[in-house]
This record gives sequence, structure tokens and C-alpha cells, in this order.
Amino acid sequence: MPSVQQARAQASAITAGRTVPDAEAAPASRLRELFDGRGLSPGQRRIAQYLIEHNAEAAVLSITELAERVGVSQPSVTRFATAVGFSGYPALRERLRSIALGAIPGGAGAAEENRGNELQAAVDAEIANLENLRRDFADPDRVIRLGRELSRSSPLTVLGLRISVSLAEYFAYAARRIHPDVRLVTRGGSVAYDALLQSHEAGGTWILAFAMPRHAQETLTAIRVARGAGLRVALVTDLALGPLADEADVTFATGTGSRLVFDSYAAPGLLSAALLQAMTDADPERTQARLEEYEQVAEQHQFFLKG
Repeated sequence: MPSVQQARAQASAITAGRTVPDAEAAPASRLRELFDGRGLSPGQRRIAQYLIEHNAEAAVLSITELAERVGVSQPSVTRFATAVGFSGYPALRERLRSIALGAIPGGAGAAEENRGNELQAAVDAEIANLENLRRDFADPDRVIRLGRELSRSSPLTVLGLRISVSLAEYFAYAARRIHPDVRLVTRGGSVAYDALLQSHEAGGTWILAFAMPRHAQETLTAIRVARGAGLRVALVTDLALGPLADEADVTFATGTGSRLVFDSYAAPGLLSAALLQAMTDADPERTQARLEEYEQVAEQHQFFLKG
């Protein structure tokens, strides 16, 4: 096995900006695979990102040194090591050394795709999510049927709590252009319960819920309240199985980008646009009338810049 001095020399070459051969890109790829799909918190993703970008150097760092480099506590490093499947940091460091120094079977020189830098890897992951969604859209019937149901529900309630607020707000904003009564719920607890119960009392039949990682307990509770009130639940999330999907009448599972500290949502965003399209197609006359009315109001009050 190469010495610690050799590992430090490799790290110095990287940090000095020297050209790194393709074979040396293999450790970063292996670490991405090791950490990918672990459901890491944003803080843990910072640690993972540092290890990927500084794999040779990190392989010789103590837990204290790593915590200082990343800007986290030592217990945070220990919890990270456990989250990615190791008994503690010493076991994780041994794996880092094996990967960085090419000691695992096949060695660092084994043929492996060079995924570029971390930002490019994030784009690649989202492209893969979109490719999977494209395959799902080969049979658009589920999207069309749900769009029809959402179009008929009046009011239509859109739920998104915590990190999922942005997706819910986007959907609700667009849906209001084509639907007469869209109600947005972005606060949990009793506020959400009141809104859901009132939606059912007003004649609503469906809610559309967004639940992205990390999945909030209050989202699950709100969905259960909605079902208990008699509403049907359509769910957009990243997992087809689990407690959230178990409570939904219809679930659309699509991948989220998890390569960076915070998730990205290319596929869920496109799925939302597809559902909106299905809603417009479900009642084209109402859609056209509402869009024309909105354009008249927008022109009258000069909502948008021209040119």
C-alpha cells in the first residue's frame, strides 16, 4: 500500500492545480457512488462534498482535522460516517485510503467514466432523472387521468411544506390561471388542518401534495388529515414506497438531484408542468376563457414588461 507521504503528495498535486490523469478521477467517482442515495442531510452533504473534492488529502486527516476543514463538529463527522454505512470515522477513513490510493480490487486505474467536476456530475444526475421521467411518460394515461381529476376538483388544494414549498407555489401559481379555485397550503399543523377541512366542506375532492427529501412528518400528518376528511390525495415525491406513498391514492415518484448540498428538482418540476398541461387539456374551453381573461387584466394593469 502506498505510504501516507505518497497520499499527501497526491493531494498536493491536486490542490496545486496540476493536471490530474483520468485514472485519478476514479476515486471521486467511487466516492459519489458510495455516498449517493443515502438520504444525507445538508450538513452531511457538505462533508461528502469535501471528501469527494479532496479525496487523497482527506484519506490522511484525523477526525479533528476533517471537522475543522469542513467547518462542522466532530460528532457530526461521526454521524456522517454512520449514515454512509460505517461503524465510525476510523472505518470510513480506511475506506477513503483504499479508494484514494487505489488499494481496492480493480485499482484506481480500472476503466471508469470520468464524470467531470462536481457541478457537472450534478447535471449528469439530473439528466438521468429526466431520462427516467421520459420513460415514464411513454404511457401518459396516468398523467392525463390525474389532470382530469384535478381539473374537476373545486376547490383544488395544493400542499407543500418545508423544502417542498417552492414546488407547491409554482404549481398553484400556474394552476390559478386555468382553474377557478386553487388553494395553497404551505404551513403545517392546525393551519393545514383547517385549510384541508375547509376545502372538503367547500366541495373539493382532491389535494395535490409535494413531498421532497427530507420528508417532513407534518406532511404525512396533513395527508392523513386530508384522507380522514374525505379528500383523495395525489402525491409527487421521490419514493414510490414508504409511509407517504402508502397514504396516497395516486403517487408519482420521480428522482431529485442529490449531488450538491441542497437538492435540485428538474424532474419534479417537469412532472408538475405535465400535470398542468393535462389540466388544461381536460377542459379546453374553460382554459381558453380564463387565459384570455387573464391576458386582458395583465395588459390593463401592465403586469409585464414589453419588448
